[in-house]
Formats: sequence, structure tokens, C-alpha cells
Amino acid sequence: MTPWYQDPVQFIAEWLRGVLLGWGMPPDGVELVLTVLGAGTIALLAMLWVVFLIWYERKLIGRIQDRFGPNRVGPWGIFQPIADMLKIFTKEYITPEGVDRVPYNLAPVLAVASVLLIWAVIPFTMTVMGVNLNVGLVYIIASGGLGVLGIILAGWSSNNKYALLGGFRAVAQLVSYEVPMVVSLLIPVILAGSLGVNDIVMAQRIPYLISAPVAALIFFITSMAETGRSPFDLTEAESEIVAGFNIEYSGLKFGMFYVAEFLHAFTVSLLFATLFLGGWRGPLAEQIPLLGFVYLVVKTFVVYFVVILFRGSLPRFRIDQMMDLNWKLLTPLALVSLIVSALVAKPLEGMPVAQTLALLVSNGIVLILFIEGTGKKVQRRREIVGKPRPLAVPHPEEQQGAQSTGG
Repeated sequence: MTPWYQDPVQFIAEWLRGVLLGWGMPPDGVELVLTVLGAGTIALLAMLWVVFLIWYERKLIGRIQDRFGPNRVGPWGIFQPIADMLKIFTKEYITPEGVDRVPYNLAPVLAVASVLLIWAVIPFTMTVMGVNLNVGLVYIIASGGLGVLGIILAGWSSNNKYALLGGFRAVAQLVSYEVPMVVSLLIPVILAGSLGVNDIVMAQRIPYLISAPVAALIFFITSMAETGRSPFDLTEAESEIVAGFNIEYSGLKFGMFYVAEFLHAFTVSLLFATLFLGGWRGPLAEQIPLLGFVYLVVKTFVVYFVVILFRGSLPRFRIDQMMDLNWKLLTPLALVSLIVSALVAKPLEGMPVAQTLALLVSNGIVLILFIEGTGKKVQRRREIVGKPRPLAVPHPEEQQGAQSTGG
């Protein structure tokens, strides 16, 4: 048995399995109990982890924007998320009149569940994962679709025109950006020869960020759009549609949307680290699984820092700019990158170093040619205000008549 300090999760699981079998429980029942406990533990830890993420993101954005961030409730403001959580739990529970109650109450549940479901197939170490599905990426894409459905249901069922507009924007944004995302994910699948997430990690002797930088860039941008955060927060643009799809929610139901947003941003970073940075792979990670978990956490927080940096420093897109970026730039670039990567990778199978160098060069050429080709077609920005318009002034005779009358 692996020493407990090298793989504590596996050690506890084996100990608990032995205890339950010693009590006379059938093996199938033991596996069921362990599966339920594992799923519940991952979901509980993910939900509690949000408390730290909220504090960390607020503090970091405060530093980026030359502010202190939370600094009153507790040392360094560490208890501020707990105070916010207590406020949400005790806030008035309101269901507006005229809402469609079933989808209205189901929407926040779907928003959180869609993120938690993704954690079921993420390999945290070589031995610790929910389940190693052979179609793990398909499962991740399908689970993310539930979050889109939750936003649409919230906007449609709230009986509010601003919420409905936020739901319409969600259809335009989230569904559209899934196209280049799925295309970009096909490149790691081709390189690894599998749809399984852990199989993709095992195949990354050299991280796919080096082999497929264009796919990694597209996945990163589209993932930020999928989270609906700045600069892609058109679905809840406060300056335009008050609060968007969640305007009619309060209390714990609003808190569930809030939790889903922060957890989704971290989950996107976790996915990027898994698919393009080698996940838990690193020196001695196979011999000491706990070390692999440390590698995964470090890689995830590097990506998460970039996500927060984008949110704290970039302004919001206009809706037309956002759709132009997707359909005129990211989608064609993803398709070209997929074709070129497939043509280059196939002849060099079995030669990882040569394959990586060839893919890196081909990706660089594709990106340069694409920038040169699209840069010439960029039109000059249309002026919102044209030439000065003539002002309405009184006719000279009428003005003289008015003066004489006044005299």
C-alpha cells in the first residue's frame, strides 16, 4: 500500500474499504458508498473553496486597480466573504409575481450543477479522479451547456424585459463561442488519440501549450466568454440592462448564480491547466501522487491569475464587437489551426520532439498569416458623431419683430 503521506486520498479510501468489508457489507455496496462519499466530498470542497476564491479575487483586483480590496472584516479582510454569505442566507426570500416558477427556481440550481459536474472527470492526481470517462471532453462540453440553459431559463421565466434581454444575449454569446471552443479542443484529442481527460494528461510528455499554442489561446478566450465575465459580461451588463438575466433573483438563489460565476472561472483555469499544461504531470508526480496535486494547483493558479487580470483591466465589449471576434476571427482561426495541426501531427507520430517543433512552427506561421490577412480588412471605426448639425435659429425678420414687440 502507498504510504499515507504520498497519497492520502487513496490511503483513506483503502482503509474505509477494508472497514466496510470487515463489517460484512457486499463489495458492490462498498463501491457505491465510496462513490457517493467521493462525489459528495468533491462537491462540498468545491463549494467551500468559493469562499476563498471570492476573497482572493477581490483582493487581487483591488491591487490591480490600485485599491486595497477587502480590509475591514477580519485580518486582511479574510472574513468578508463569510459576512457576505451570512447576508445572503438571511436576505428576504422573494419570488416575484408573474414568474414561471419551475424554470425560475431551476435556473440557479442548473448554474451551479453545471460547474460541479465538470469536476467529476478532472484528474487531480494519477490516482485521484471522479471517473475516467473515455468521452470526458464530450461530457465537459455537455455539462457546460447546462449552465447556458440555466441562464436562458432565468431570463425567460423572470417576467422582466431586462432579464429576457440578458437571456437573449446569453444565447448569442455562450452558444456562439462554443463553436470555436469545441474546434480547438479537437486538437488535444488528435494529439492524444483519446477523448478521456486523464489520457490527454498522460499523453503530455511536452505540454500542449507548446504543441498547440493557437488552440490554447482560442480555448482560453472562448472559456472566458463562457464564464460571462468581463470583458464578455454582456449577459449582465449593469450599465445597459440593470443586472441582466438575474435581476429578479434575491437571497440564496442570487447567491447560487454568484457562486457559479466564481467557481466557473476557477474551473476554466483548472481545465486549461489539465488540457494544455500537463495537469498533474511533473517530476516524481507518478511516484508521489500528492506532488502531482501540488503541480496542478500551481498551474491552475497561474492561469487563474491571468483570468483575474483580464477581468480587472479590460473594458466590456460591445455586442457587435463580441460577435465579430467570434465569427470573423476565432472560428476561422480554429478551423485552419485544426486542419494544419492534423496534417502536421499525423506523419510525425512516435517522434514527440520533432512533432512538437513542427507543430510549434506551423502554429506560428498560421497565426502570423492570419494576423496579416485579417489586419488588412479591418475597417476604420465608424464615427458615432458625424459633422456638426445646423442648429434651429429664428428667422432674422421674426427675431426683429420679437425685439420690437418686447420694446
